[in-house]
Amino acid sequence: MDSRKLALLCRELADNKKAEDILILDVRELSSVTDYFVIASGSSEPHLRAIVDEVVDRLRKDCDLPPNAIDGTFQAAWVVLDYFDVIVHVMRKDVRERYDLETLWGDAPRVRLRKRAPARA
Repeated sequence: MDSRKLALLCRELADNKKAEDILILDVRELSSVTDYFVIASGSSEPHLRAIVDEVVDRLRKDCDLPPNAIDGTFQAAWVVLDYFDVIVHVMRKDVRERYDLETLWGDAPRVRLRKRAPARA
C-alpha cells in the first residue's frame, strides 16, 4: 500500500471512532523521516484509547500491518503510531493546542479528501 493510501486509511479508521479535527499533512518535501502525518484529537483517555485501538487493530487485521513503534501514553494524552511512511498522532485537544504540530509543520500541504459525486437515481 502506498503511503498516501495508508494515511487516508488511518484517517478513515480514526473517523470510525469519532476522532475530532482529523488532518493529514504531506511532509514528503520537509522530512526525510516520513511521508505523512495524520493528526487526530480525542476528548478523553478512553476516547484516545478507542481511536488508537481502532487504527492499530484494523491495520494489523485487515492489512497485516503492525506499527513499527508506539510511543506516548494515554495518561499523557498523546500517542504516536509509527508506520514508517505514515506517523499517526492521537492527542487530547488541549495537548494538541499546546504542541501545535499544524503550525510547527505549517509549510506542509494538507491532504484534502476528494468529495464523492452524488449517486444518481
